[in-house]
Amino acid sequence: MRTYADNKSIRSPFRWFFLASGMLCLGTACSPRIVQRGDASYYADMFKGRRTANGEIFRQHKRTAASLTIPFGTKVKVTNLKNGRTVKVRINDRGPYVNGRIIDLSKKAARRIGMLRDGVVPVKLSYKKK
Repeated sequence: MRTYADNKSIRSPFRWFFLASGMLCLGTACSPRIVQRGDASYYADMFKGRRTANGEIFRQHKRTAASLTIPFGTKVKVTNLKNGRTVKVRINDRGPYVNGRIIDLSKKAARRIGMLRDGVVPVKLSYKKK
């Protein structure tokens, strides 16, 4: 009967290194992140209570957003490049339909990153690819 000490491949330091790095990749450490830069705006009050593209009712007091390309349900970290403030939002709608803008935020999300006075600000989006 072989014992643990008899198995020379288990004692190999490289085997343990690759096993440990493989375990790290099972979590979120190795999932690819996508970064986009562009302008952000926020929803007008007139859209409150209307249906979003995924069928939900739009509410200004939720941290949600609209994007033309990011899949529904994706959690996106939005960073205001003017002041460095960040907010995490969930994509539940399509838009904005204005050139140069990459995301439309709910009023709560816009307030968190300090863009209510400006209306349109440069942002960086960061999210995991599904």
